[in-house]
Amino acid sequence: MEEDNKLIEERREKLKALRAAGIAYPNDFRRRDLAAKLNESHGEKTKEALEKNPVAASIAGRMMLKRPMGKVTFATLQDGSGRIQIYVSNDVTGEKQHEEFKHWDLGDIVGVEGTLFKTNKGELTVQAKKIRLISKALRPLPEKFHGLADQETRYRQRYLDLIVNPQAREAFAVRSRVIHALRDVLLKENYLEVETPMLQPIPGGAAARPFKTHHNALDMDLFLRIAPELYLKRLVVGGVERVFEINRSFRNEGISTRHNPEFTMLEWYCAYEDWKYMMDMTERLVRAAAARPTLTYQGRTINVAKPFARLAIADAIRKHGIQGDLRERKFLSKKLTELGVEHGSEQGWGALQLMLFEAVAEKHLIDPTFIVDFPAEVSPLARRRDSDPELTDRFELFIDAKEIANGFSELNDPEDQAARFLEQARRKEAGDQEAMFYDADYIRALEHGMPPAAGAGLGIDRLVMLLTDSPSIRDVILFPQLRPEG
Repeated sequence: MEEDNKLIEERREKLKALRAAGIAYPNDFRRRDLAAKLNESHGEKTKEALEKNPVAASIAGRMMLKRPMGKVTFATLQDGSGRIQIYVSNDVTGEKQHEEFKHWDLGDIVGVEGTLFKTNKGELTVQAKKIRLISKALRPLPEKFHGLADQETRYRQRYLDLIVNPQAREAFAVRSRVIHALRDVLLKENYLEVETPMLQPIPGGAAARPFKTHHNALDMDLFLRIAPELYLKRLVVGGVERVFEINRSFRNEGISTRHNPEFTMLEWYCAYEDWKYMMDMTERLVRAAAARPTLTYQGRTINVAKPFARLAIADAIRKHGIQGDLRERKFLSKKLTELGVEHGSEQGWGALQLMLFEAVAEKHLIDPTFIVDFPAEVSPLARRRDSDPELTDRFELFIDAKEIANGFSELNDPEDQAARFLEQARRKEAGDQEAMFYDADYIRALEHGMPPAAGAGLGIDRLVMLLTDSPSIRDVILFPQLRPEG
């Protein structure tokens, strides 16, 4: 730390001299070329070809390496596309400029105008005719910064991570391409992209604890949305029969390698379709995002090209040696107690069955698997199954033991929905902070008639984790939530 402070002070002295000489942070240098494009267009040319037909180049970027060699200096600049070497010399650049350049520091942002040539080792290089210091870096890049091993520094100072870690930059480029691919599939299927409120008077659409805030002008409490679901289904009522939103949602819950309080979801809804259509669409979306038949995640190979398995919750539990009546509350309670899983006397067999699944089966779902046959008790927004009203037409997609998506045939019976909201409200009054609120306006919307429909939500952060082989959700969120520094 003391060494860093000394270096910062030295750089401040250099900045003071720059200020005295004129404009310290100019904004009149116009870059014409990118490192990657120059390498792509001219990297294969021979040294002789570049000498015969000189190529002018105007580049700018952060200085990452510098190798002074007396009357010449080689340096490496990095821009948003990649890196390229520059060559500064007394002969071509000028002795005065070269001497100034020698005092510039790693991390400084530099502009260069010159011509391309190949070194004796065959590296494409810009021979600098003119060179300018565009932005003085007052803080040095950390020593031995390759990869930035300190994870907390990577998350807390993401700008440093992006400067020195190409894998980090690529992960977020993949994230952008994934969102584009998901959007492209839905737009081609005539879905309409919309935006719904992030500030809501009643948080709905999921069982989760919300963040609460207060609107001063209206003198009313509001909540950050936990899901856009109920607003999107209001649009289905209004005749928007295919609709989606790529949304930021917020849940005031724990932080882990799979959970961040602020996260990104894709939710989409389609009238006159059911949960089986939604499973097919989910599978299609995952394949479009992956853009390859297999993934390698933390040393495991995952095949996303073959049809995704479909497995009932009860069957998933039985695969791991638990036999018995999985709708008998007493039996389920006994098994959970044996496993050390806390549960309440007010919870029915449906909640306990789901808890048992999470305890014994979920961690084994490595290959893409749709889990189906969710109890109605734990699915307050899903349509009951006609052949078995204690179950719902609902699925969750798991890949590498992570829940990636959740979808179902929508409950469009306003009286059934009202009854389930009342049950959720009762649980909230009993102390369940994740139970849903009663949303009277949503019930009013359903009373106008919602066509039969299906909907689903897909967690973009977790999907990108899989596609970039990232062990933590913090690796795929640019600025994840962290405890206060220090």
